[in-house]
Amino acid sequence: MKKLKNNMFGSYFTFALFAIAILALVKSLKIVKQYEKGLVVRLGRYSHTVDSGIVFLIPFIDSVILVDMREQVINVEPQKVITKDNVGVVVDAVIYYKVVDPVKAEFEIQNFAYAATTLAQTNLRNLIGDKTLDESLTARDTINTSLRLILDEATNAWGVKVAKVELQKIDPPQDITDSMSRQMKAEREKRALILEAEGIRQSDILKAEGAAQARLLRANAEAKSIEVVAKSAESNFTQRAEKLRQLEVAEKVLGGESTKYVLPTSGQLVSVLNLDGDSKILPLK
Repeated sequence: MKKLKNNMFGSYFTFALFAIAILALVKSLKIVKQYEKGLVVRLGRYSHTVDSGIVFLIPFIDSVILVDMREQVINVEPQKVITKDNVGVVVDAVIYYKVVDPVKAEFEIQNFAYAATTLAQTNLRNLIGDKTLDESLTARDTINTSLRLILDEATNAWGVKVAKVELQKIDPPQDITDSMSRQMKAEREKRALILEAEGIRQSDILKAEGAAQARLLRANAEAKSIEVVAKSAESNFTQRAEKLRQLEVAEKVLGGESTKYVLPTSGQLVSVLNLDGDSKILPLK
């Protein structure tokens, strides 16, 4: 009987050792994913950082903390902020960040998401509080850039890089929104009337310029026609005057009632004309 008890005790002990060995093996192996870093902690103190893959640990002595190295997003909850001109607006934001130093991210800050959200809300109140409502609505890019720089500088000690900050909305009260809507509608109608008046004015100018151009072209054409007619008349008058001058010269040279006028023609002939109308053609000598 005693021997049987000893055998049973030995079996239990062997099984216990085997179970402890299996547990130790499980505890000594850890898988780190590709997008993670592993922080090995030995007896409560940081030891070293391991990359992705299978990590071997000292059972019951080492433990590993996994840190996600991917870019992550934090939603900053909507909050009411007072602008410089005392208008209450509701704003919220989105923060994009990435861990660059896993050791600092794990041991230098207890809850990064809560700290970053609180910091963003505080600085949003400051940034929008320094601007009027109109400035806040038109300066989203400036506010985004300023807030990102502030958060990036503050979180640098936590091993985190703030990549981008985006304001999702800036909502003024409903009465202000309705007033702005009416104002924008009035501005659009005003611009439409101005554009219509400008179009009519340009059309009238173009019509006037076209009419003036047409009158100028007609005047130029008439002047050209008059010039052509004048030159033609002048040419005819010159030819007639030349003939009369030749007749006068012939009369003075020949003299008498039977004076003959000699007019040169083509070739070697001349036309002899009597004053009494009797004429004949004689060759030149």
